Amino acid sequence: QVQLVESGGGLVQAGGSLRLSCAASGRTFSSYYMGWFRQAPGKERDFVAAINWNGGRKYYSDSVKGRFTISRDNAKNTVYLQMNSLKPEDTAVYYCAADPTDLAIPRTIRYWGQGTQVTVSS
Repeated sequence: QVQLVESGGGLVQAGGSLRLSCAASGRTFSSYYMGWFRQAPGKERDFVAAINWNGGRKYYSDSVKGRFTISRDNAKNTVYLQMNSLKPEDTAVYYCAADPTDLAIPRTIRYWGQGTQVTVSS
């Protein structure tokens, strides 16, 4: 059983930075696609970023491309999301996700974290 625990959220002013971490349990972590989604109150959960098993392929939503960077350290069973140039519209609960196949269909994703709050003030 894989468990995901997010950390690093908080309150930051517009233009600032935060680094989110997602620590994962499980012996097969290195073979999983890992990613981040976010959800604001009253809105759907949206894709943010994803990364394949060796970090060679990265995917970003258009709204965060150029500002956010996803990375992973398989030796530490951890995936990161470096968020720079934050905007008020980035405010949301950020969820870590993991799946052995892909993250294309959210309802089929096997594992989710509990989420961490990110609030960006204007």
